[in-house]
Amino acid sequence: MTRDGVVVISHDPVLNPDLTRGPDGQWLATAGPPIRTLTLDELRRYDIGRVNPASKYGQQYPEQKPADGQRFPTLAEFFAQAASGVRFNVEIKTDPAKPDLTLDPAAFARLAVEDIRKGKAEARTTLQSFDWRGLIEAKKLAPEIATACLSIESANFDTVQRAGGRPSPWLGRLDLAAHGGSVPRLAKAAGCAVWSPFWRNVTAENVREAQALGLKVVPWTVNAPAEMERLIDLGVDGLITDYPDRGLRVLASKGLKSR
Repeated sequence: MTRDGVVVISHDPVLNPDLTRGPDGQWLATAGPPIRTLTLDELRRYDIGRVNPASKYGQQYPEQKPADGQRFPTLAEFFAQAASGVRFNVEIKTDPAKPDLTLDPAAFARLAVEDIRKGKAEARTTLQSFDWRGLIEAKKLAPEIATACLSIESANFDTVQRAGGRPSPWLGRLDLAAHGGSVPRLAKAAGCAVWSPFWRNVTAENVREAQALGLKVVPWTVNAPAEMERLIDLGVDGLITDYPDRGLRVLASKGLKSR
Protein backbone atom coordinates (compact mmCIF):
# COMPACT_ATOMS: atom_id res chain seq x y z
CA MET A 1 0.00 0.00 0.00
CA THR A 2 1.49 3.33 -1.04
CA ARG A 3 1.30 6.49 1.02
CA ASP A 4 -1.42 7.80 -1.27
CA GLY A 5 -3.55 4.68 -0.79
CA VAL A 6 -2.83 2.55 -3.88
CA VAL A 7 -2.57 -1.25 -3.63
CA VAL A 8 0.59 -2.38 -5.43
CA ILE A 9 2.19 -5.76 -6.04
CA SER A 10 5.42 -6.40 -4.10
CA HIS A 11 6.81 -9.37 -2.22
CA ASP A 12 8.50 -7.13 0.34
CA PRO A 13 7.13 -4.27 2.43
CA VAL A 14 10.39 -2.34 1.88
CA LEU A 15 12.47 -1.81 -1.25
CA ASN A 16 14.65 -4.89 -1.61
CA PRO A 17 18.25 -4.02 -2.61
CA ASP A 18 18.64 -7.42 -4.32
CA LEU A 19 16.18 -6.41 -7.04
CA THR A 20 15.75 -2.65 -6.90
CA ARG A 21 17.68 0.05 -8.75
CA GLY A 22 17.26 3.73 -8.05
CA PRO A 23 16.67 6.56 -10.51
CA ASP A 24 20.45 6.68 -11.04
CA GLY A 25 20.41 3.08 -12.31
CA GLN A 26 22.45 1.79 -9.38
CA TRP A 27 21.43 -1.06 -7.09
CA LEU A 28 20.29 0.11 -3.67
CA ALA A 29 23.12 -0.35 -1.17
CA THR A 30 20.75 -1.23 1.67
CA ALA A 31 17.05 -1.92 2.13
CA GLY A 32 15.03 1.04 0.97
CA PRO A 33 12.14 2.79 2.70
CA PRO A 34 8.84 1.02 3.38
CA ILE A 35 6.48 1.18 0.40
CA ARG A 36 3.80 2.71 2.60
CA THR A 37 6.00 5.83 3.04
CA LEU A 38 6.19 6.47 -0.73
CA THR A 39 3.57 7.80 -3.11
CA LEU A 40 2.91 5.76 -6.23
CA ASP A 41 4.83 8.31 -8.33
CA GLU A 42 7.81 8.09 -5.97
CA LEU A 43 7.70 4.29 -5.98
CA ARG A 44 7.72 4.19 -9.76
CA ARG A 45 11.07 5.88 -9.90
CA TYR A 46 12.60 2.49 -9.04
CA ASP A 47 13.41 -0.21 -11.59
CA ILE A 48 12.62 -3.82 -10.58
CA GLY A 49 13.25 -5.45 -13.96
CA ARG A 50 16.08 -7.77 -12.88
CA VAL A 51 17.76 -9.23 -9.82
CA ASN A 52 21.24 -8.14 -8.82
CA PRO A 53 23.44 -10.97 -10.18
CA ALA A 54 26.06 -10.25 -7.52
CA SER A 55 23.61 -10.81 -4.67
CA LYS A 56 23.11 -14.13 -2.91
CA TYR A 57 19.42 -13.89 -3.76
CA GLY A 58 20.08 -13.26 -7.43
CA GLN A 59 22.46 -16.22 -7.64
CA GLN A 60 19.58 -18.52 -6.67
CA TYR A 61 17.77 -17.74 -9.93
CA PRO A 62 20.28 -17.92 -12.81
CA GLU A 63 17.49 -18.77 -15.27
CA GLN A 64 15.54 -15.60 -14.61
CA LYS A 65 15.38 -13.37 -17.67
CA PRO A 66 15.77 -9.62 -17.09
CA ALA A 67 13.16 -7.14 -18.26
CA ASP A 68 14.67 -3.73 -17.61
CA GLY A 69 12.34 -0.80 -17.06
CA GLN A 70 9.72 -2.67 -15.08
CA ARG A 71 7.99 -0.71 -12.31
CA PHE A 72 5.88 -1.78 -9.35
CA PRO A 73 2.43 -2.55 -10.83
CA THR A 74 -0.80 -1.66 -9.13
CA LEU A 75 -3.24 -4.47 -8.42
CA ALA A 76 -5.82 -2.72 -10.60
CA GLU A 77 -3.39 -2.60 -13.54
CA PHE A 78 -2.61 -6.27 -13.08
CA PHE A 79 -6.26 -7.29 -13.36
CA ALA A 80 -6.75 -5.01 -16.38
CA GLN A 81 -3.84 -6.59 -18.27
CA ALA A 82 -4.44 -10.26 -17.41
CA ALA A 83 -5.97 -12.56 -19.99
CA SER A 84 -9.47 -13.89 -19.48
CA GLY A 85 -9.62 -17.34 -17.95
CA VAL A 86 -6.51 -16.82 -15.80
CA ARG A 87 -6.86 -17.47 -12.08
CA PHE A 88 -5.19 -15.26 -9.47
CA ASN A 89 -3.57 -16.06 -6.15
CA VAL A 90 -3.23 -12.74 -4.34
CA GLU A 91 -1.36 -12.57 -1.04
CA ILE A 92 -2.04 -9.92 1.60
CA LYS A 93 1.38 -9.21 3.10
CA THR A 94 1.09 -8.12 6.73
CA ASP A 95 3.14 -9.13 9.77
CA PRO A 96 1.73 -8.99 13.31
CA ALA A 97 5.28 -8.55 14.62
CA LYS A 98 5.91 -5.52 12.38
CA PRO A 99 2.65 -3.55 12.31
CA ASP A 100 4.30 -0.28 11.28
CA LEU A 101 5.51 -1.63 7.92
CA THR A 102 2.07 -1.99 6.37
CA LEU A 103 -1.53 -0.97 6.68
CA ASP A 104 -3.43 -2.92 9.33
CA PRO A 105 -4.87 -6.26 8.10
CA ALA A 106 -8.53 -5.22 8.19
CA ALA A 107 -7.96 -2.05 6.14
CA PHE A 108 -5.60 -3.90 3.80
CA ALA A 109 -8.21 -6.61 3.20
CA ARG A 110 -10.90 -4.01 2.52
CA LEU A 111 -8.85 -2.24 -0.14
CA ALA A 112 -7.74 -5.52 -1.75
CA VAL A 113 -11.35 -6.65 -1.95
CA GLU A 114 -12.33 -3.33 -3.53
CA ASP A 115 -9.70 -3.75 -6.28
CA ILE A 116 -10.68 -7.38 -6.88
CA ARG A 117 -14.30 -6.33 -7.32
CA LYS A 118 -13.36 -3.43 -9.61
CA GLY A 119 -11.40 -5.91 -11.69
CA LYS A 120 -14.44 -8.22 -11.81
CA ALA A 121 -12.12 -10.97 -10.60
CA GLU A 122 -14.02 -12.27 -7.57
CA ALA A 123 -14.72 -15.72 -9.05
CA ARG A 124 -11.14 -16.08 -10.29
CA THR A 125 -9.26 -14.91 -7.20
CA THR A 126 -8.02 -16.63 -4.08
CA LEU A 127 -6.78 -14.35 -1.30
CA GLN A 128 -4.00 -15.89 0.77
CA SER A 129 -2.00 -14.74 3.78
CA PHE A 130 0.14 -15.94 6.66
CA ASP A 131 -1.65 -13.33 8.75
CA TRP A 132 -5.12 -14.83 9.02
CA ARG A 133 -6.61 -11.64 10.49
CA GLY A 134 -6.87 -10.16 7.00
CA LEU A 135 -8.43 -13.35 5.62
CA ILE A 136 -11.08 -13.41 8.32
CA GLU A 137 -11.91 -9.78 7.57
CA ALA A 138 -12.01 -10.46 3.82
CA LYS A 139 -14.55 -13.26 4.29
CA LYS A 140 -16.80 -10.87 6.20
CA LEU A 141 -16.56 -8.31 3.41
CA ALA A 142 -16.67 -10.68 0.44
CA PRO A 143 -17.83 -14.22 1.22
CA GLU A 144 -17.76 -14.92 -2.53
CA ILE A 145 -13.94 -14.61 -2.64
CA ALA A 146 -12.10 -17.79 -1.65
CA THR A 147 -9.35 -17.51 0.93
CA ALA A 148 -6.24 -19.62 1.52
CA CYS A 149 -4.66 -19.97 4.94
CA LEU A 150 -0.86 -20.05 4.66
CA SER A 151 1.15 -21.70 7.43
CA ILE A 152 4.68 -22.77 8.24
CA GLU A 153 6.36 -24.61 11.07
CA SER A 154 10.14 -24.42 10.82
CA ALA A 155 13.13 -23.37 12.87
CA ASN A 156 13.45 -20.04 11.07
CA PHE A 157 9.79 -19.13 10.69
CA ASP A 158 6.86 -20.53 12.63
CA THR A 159 3.39 -19.05 12.32
CA VAL A 160 1.69 -21.90 14.22
CA GLN A 161 3.75 -21.56 17.43
CA ARG A 162 2.61 -24.79 19.08
CA ALA A 163 4.97 -24.30 22.01
CA GLY A 164 3.81 -20.78 22.76
CA GLY A 165 1.08 -21.75 25.18
CA ARG A 166 -1.34 -19.22 23.70
CA PRO A 167 -2.97 -18.53 20.32
CA SER A 168 -0.49 -17.46 17.64
CA PRO A 169 -0.84 -13.83 16.55
CA TRP A 170 -0.48 -15.04 12.95
CA LEU A 171 -3.58 -17.22 13.03
CA GLY A 172 -6.25 -14.66 13.74
CA ARG A 173 -6.02 -15.37 17.48
CA LEU A 174 -7.73 -18.71 16.89
CA ASP A 175 -6.79 -21.25 19.55
CA LEU A 176 -4.90 -24.23 18.17
CA ALA A 177 -5.42 -26.21 21.37
CA ALA A 178 -9.18 -25.74 21.13
CA HIS A 179 -9.03 -27.39 17.70
CA GLY A 180 -7.11 -30.46 18.82
CA GLY A 181 -3.73 -29.11 17.69
CA SER A 182 -4.85 -29.41 14.07
CA VAL A 183 -3.84 -26.65 11.66
CA PRO A 184 -6.34 -27.86 9.01
CA ARG A 185 -9.15 -27.62 11.56
CA LEU A 186 -7.95 -24.14 12.46
CA ALA A 187 -7.91 -23.12 8.77
CA LYS A 188 -11.45 -24.40 8.43
CA ALA A 189 -12.49 -22.33 11.46
CA ALA A 190 -10.94 -19.26 9.79
CA GLY A 191 -13.27 -19.75 6.81
CA CYS A 192 -10.55 -20.76 4.35
CA ALA A 193 -11.30 -22.90 1.31
CA VAL A 194 -7.61 -23.75 0.92
CA TRP A 195 -4.88 -24.71 3.36
CA SER A 196 -1.42 -23.82 2.00
CA PRO A 197 1.26 -25.28 4.26
CA PHE A 198 5.03 -25.06 3.77
CA TRP A 199 5.81 -28.06 1.57
CA ARG A 200 8.06 -29.69 4.19
CA ASN A 201 5.12 -29.71 6.65
CA VAL A 202 2.90 -31.84 4.39
CA THR A 203 2.14 -35.41 5.43
CA ALA A 204 -0.26 -38.04 4.16
CA GLU A 205 -2.19 -37.68 7.41
CA ASN A 206 -2.71 -33.91 7.31
CA VAL A 207 -3.62 -34.03 3.62
CA ARG A 208 -6.35 -36.58 4.37
CA GLU A 209 -7.55 -34.59 7.37
CA ALA A 210 -7.73 -31.29 5.46
CA GLN A 211 -9.55 -32.81 2.51
CA ALA A 212 -12.01 -34.56 4.82
CA LEU A 213 -12.82 -31.08 6.14
CA GLY A 214 -13.52 -29.89 2.58
CA LEU A 215 -10.26 -27.97 2.24
CA LYS A 216 -8.00 -28.03 -0.79
CA VAL A 217 -4.32 -28.55 0.05
CA VAL A 218 -1.87 -26.43 -1.95
CA PRO A 219 1.69 -26.54 -0.54
CA TRP A 220 4.21 -23.76 -1.09
CA THR A 221 6.94 -23.26 -2.48
CA VAL A 222 8.23 -26.53 -3.95
CA ASN A 223 10.81 -26.35 -6.73
CA ALA A 224 12.48 -29.78 -6.88
CA PRO A 225 10.73 -32.17 -9.31
CA ALA A 226 11.26 -35.13 -6.96
CA GLU A 227 9.46 -33.28 -4.15
CA MET A 228 6.68 -32.25 -6.53
CA GLU A 229 6.20 -35.93 -7.38
CA ARG A 230 6.12 -36.88 -3.70
CA LEU A 231 3.49 -34.27 -2.89
CA ILE A 232 1.34 -35.25 -5.87
CA ASP A 233 1.53 -38.86 -4.69
CA LEU A 234 0.26 -37.70 -1.29
CA GLY A 235 -2.83 -36.35 -3.04
CA VAL A 236 -2.39 -32.58 -2.79
CA ASP A 237 -4.74 -30.43 -4.85
CA GLY A 238 -2.15 -28.06 -6.28
CA LEU A 239 1.40 -26.75 -5.97
CA ILE A 240 2.93 -23.31 -5.57
CA THR A 241 6.31 -23.16 -7.31
CA ASP A 242 8.83 -20.72 -8.74
CA TYR A 243 9.14 -23.07 -11.73
CA PRO A 244 5.76 -23.88 -13.32
CA ASP A 245 7.62 -25.34 -16.31
CA ARG A 246 9.06 -28.02 -14.02
CA GLY A 247 5.67 -28.62 -12.47
CA LEU A 248 4.04 -29.08 -15.87
CA ARG A 249 6.68 -31.65 -16.84
CA VAL A 250 6.06 -33.57 -13.61
CA LEU A 251 2.30 -33.54 -14.25
CA ALA A 252 2.83 -34.77 -17.81
CA SER A 253 5.08 -37.58 -16.60
CA LYS A 254 2.24 -38.75 -14.35
CA GLY A 255 -0.41 -38.44 -17.02
CA LEU A 256 -2.04 -35.49 -15.26
CA LYS A 257 -3.20 -32.13 -16.61
CA SER A 258 -3.12 -28.71 -15.02
CA ARG A 259 -6.36 -26.78 -14.74
